Amino acid sequence: MSGQPTARRTVLKGAALAGAAGLGVAACSTESKLGHAQVPTPTAPVDLGAADAVPVGGAKLYREQRLVVHCPAKGQYKAFSAQCTHAGCVLEKLEGTEGNCPCHGSRFDVTTGEALQGPATVPLPEVPVSVRGGKLVAGPEA
Repeated sequence: MSGQPTARRTVLKGAALAGAAGLGVAACSTESKLGHAQVPTPTAPVDLGAADAVPVGGAKLYREQRLVVHCPAKGQYKAFSAQCTHAGCVLEKLEGTEGNCPCHGSRFDVTTGEALQGPATVPLPEVPVSVRGGKLVAGPEA
């Protein structure tokens, strides 16, 4: 008889752990409303609008396109994914050239993509960007 309650307890513990693991998967799901995308960088060219909307020496967040663009000098641009490398949330705002993730507080240097504050430790992926007819185009073959 003593073997039976232990077996039941073990099964219940296993079920509780499986339930908790399922919650973790749901919280990091690419389908959540936190702004996650399965692919953090564009798979086709994305028109971002007027190139001069990005200030020289500054950056602009294109939240809907999940991109951030930095302009180090007139006519030069660098783009990065704006999707946090920790849990996939899209950066919420820029403070100067630092991008802030609303989910867990990670901060990124949007001039280099470097993670400045965790929990993220991996830099934002760089995305090709070019100017066509005065407009910024980001993504493959940009």
